[in-house]
Amino acid sequence: MASIAADRLPSSTPSYGFLSKERTIAGPGFNRWLVPPAALAIHLCIGMAYGFSVFWLPLSKAIGGKEALACSKDISLFAELFTTTCDWRISSLGWMYTLFFVLLGVSAAVWGGWLERAGPRKAGVVAACCWAGGLVISAIGVHLHQLWMMWLGSGVIGGIGLGLGYISPVSTLIKWFPDRRGMATGMAIMGFGGGAMIGSPLAAELMKSFATPTDVGVATTFLVMAATYFVFMMGGALGYRVPASGWKPAGWTPPAANAGKAMITHGHVHVSKVWGIPQFWLVWMVLCMNVSAGIGVIGISSPMLQEVFGGALIGTDLRFGQLDRDQLKAIAIVAAGFTALLSLFNIGGRFFWASLSDKFGRKMTYVVFFVLGGLLYASIPASAGSGSKLLFVSAFCIILSMYGGGFATVPAYLADLFGTQMVGAIHGRLLTAWATAGILGPVIVNYMREYQLGLGIPREQVYNQTMFILVGMLVVGLICNLLIKPLDAKWFMTDDELAREKALAHEKVRAASMDGVAAKTDARSGTLVAALAWGAVGIPIAWGVYRTLISVQNFFK
Repeated sequence: MASIAADRLPSSTPSYGFLSKERTIAGPGFNRWLVPPAALAIHLCIGMAYGFSVFWLPLSKAIGGKEALACSKDISLFAELFTTTCDWRISSLGWMYTLFFVLLGVSAAVWGGWLERAGPRKAGVVAACCWAGGLVISAIGVHLHQLWMMWLGSGVIGGIGLGLGYISPVSTLIKWFPDRRGMATGMAIMGFGGGAMIGSPLAAELMKSFATPTDVGVATTFLVMAATYFVFMMGGALGYRVPASGWKPAGWTPPAANAGKAMITHGHVHVSKVWGIPQFWLVWMVLCMNVSAGIGVIGISSPMLQEVFGGALIGTDLRFGQLDRDQLKAIAIVAAGFTALLSLFNIGGRFFWASLSDKFGRKMTYVVFFVLGGLLYASIPASAGSGSKLLFVSAFCIILSMYGGGFATVPAYLADLFGTQMVGAIHGRLLTAWATAGILGPVIVNYMREYQLGLGIPREQVYNQTMFILVGMLVVGLICNLLIKPLDAKWFMTDDELAREKALAHEKVRAASMDGVAAKTDARSGTLVAALAWGAVGIPIAWGVYRTLISVQNFFK
């Protein structure tokens, strides 16, 4: 017990190691706009988790070449993990998604408290090593044709990197932007949504370059992307700075307690208490229901459009089941453009809605998500039945913007309710809701689709009941959101407890000297460095948007 207690006590001698939190404390004159591009550099890399499906088809033909060398029908999933004589099934590769988001939620919950005390730089470096290292292990797994190495590398080790990388900037950004909490977290989390927008076309181009008659090029692609991501993520991690305790933007005055903002607390909750606070579980349900509905739709967006509109997508009156092979290929291209369009709204919604929440409040923003989202889901069967592609697509674009907006708004919601001292750790625990939704949403949508098909319902109608189930989930989320009230004072840390936590987190009131802390920057050099930092992340984003818009064109042709 003594050793455990000792681990929790602040060190009497500050540590100024390269990765220590003390070394990242910003000095006077630091430009806070340098922190968002550092966060984006990490999120744009780990966001490739959304785009991993670009590897499934090539990997399913890694041995067979042009045609997959199928395993025997009775092979078990366990045996498939170790086989070297037949190609992997796409369904087996798809388990990577489950590993990604389950490990993201678990690692964020387990190590969120450590991150608050170790600081974002150390967490970012660990995330870079895990994410890039996982890709290297996966490359070896592809070379040796060992599926278990893919699961271990990118799925487990990479999933831990996802969790740490995802929450690494949350607390820091909220403390740098107390006047714009939603906008700040929206900028960073927008990057996670944009990671696949950049990574998927990049991976496709690399595989095309490295492919040979005997090699699909995935292993080499993994290695190149691992090196690229490692450089970007390390740059982001080393770019993190934390403000001195009590810092506030010039000219900004914190709103007084009870000054019309009852949902914004001036207290701070310790992460160890959140499991017992009803408001935490209400926010947990709010995020889980919003994400479950959205992520379920993302997984079926392409087949849904094709099955609902069939030949109408290419100017014929034929239903989906009446199309020949060439026509099916043609509508698949159109559907890919639809998916790309949804990704743009998913990304843009993260910044738009989170920024809007700074004006309207987090609770009201989620009311809009659930009420407007429910109405839009309920409208889908009618727009599909009438053959109105415009209404159908518009509804899903808005829905996906609110799906992304839910992710970006929730960190600020947590800061409003639980304070900023340990918001990163609390956000980490809340991400278990994402892990749950990553299983719940796709299972409900896919099961309902198969069930409806089994009843003999036409393909263009199999999604109707599913939409109303999703409406029900949003109603549950709305009720939970309306029940959220300001916390009772008993949950907040006392002044002594807060001082102790700040000591454990190595916080400094103001840097007295520049030894071991961030160097002072003048306004001119700070602006130049900020411009270069934004350019470093802005150019890949612009390239990803360009490639996505090319794909979107196929939908509007």
